[in-house]
Amino acid sequence: MALNPLLERKMQVLIELRNYKVLEREEGKDGVLVTVEDSDGKRILIWALSIAEAIGVKYINQMVKYMNSKSIENGIVIGEKYTQSAKSLARKKNIELIPQDFPSFNIFKHYLVPKHEILSPEERERVLKEYRVEPYKLPHIKTSDPIVRVIGAKPGDIIKITRRSPTAGEHIYYRYVVEG
Repeated sequence: MALNPLLERKMQVLIELRNYKVLEREEGKDGVLVTVEDSDGKRILIWALSIAEAIGVKYINQMVKYMNSKSIENGIVIGEKYTQSAKSLARKKNIELIPQDFPSFNIFKHYLVPKHEILSPEERERVLKEYRVEPYKLPHIKTSDPIVRVIGAKPGDIIKITRRSPTAGEHIYYRYVVEG
């Protein structure tokens, strides 16, 4: 089955923005399965589903089977709509659900969007020590924020935001990711 062009584009943008390396691609009757590797060498299974109805528990369980068959711990499902029970099960099974409003273009190419990056554990400790602060005391940014979704930050992560200005030069901000 040919994948919806919009879903195909969203998958390409996701792979590009998160710097994933494509290892394998399989076409199926419901969509496309892509195995990728992140910068840490961890394998992730992406399933772009081209179906009209809301994605339910049946599809999440199917994704878990695919992940187990390939010995992969994390997955991403790209679709249009999800049932509440599917969202709940996906959270428990390390499956990220890409929402309908995920951008189909690289939002970082816009001149008003500053650079965002998730701090590594070492950088995180250095920043917290340097500013003598607990992470939750940093300004918050919600997981529902489009940038947080795009870069794949999870609650508890710290994001470094680098803003450039012709008058002020470069300025760095830190945000603590919270559920929301």
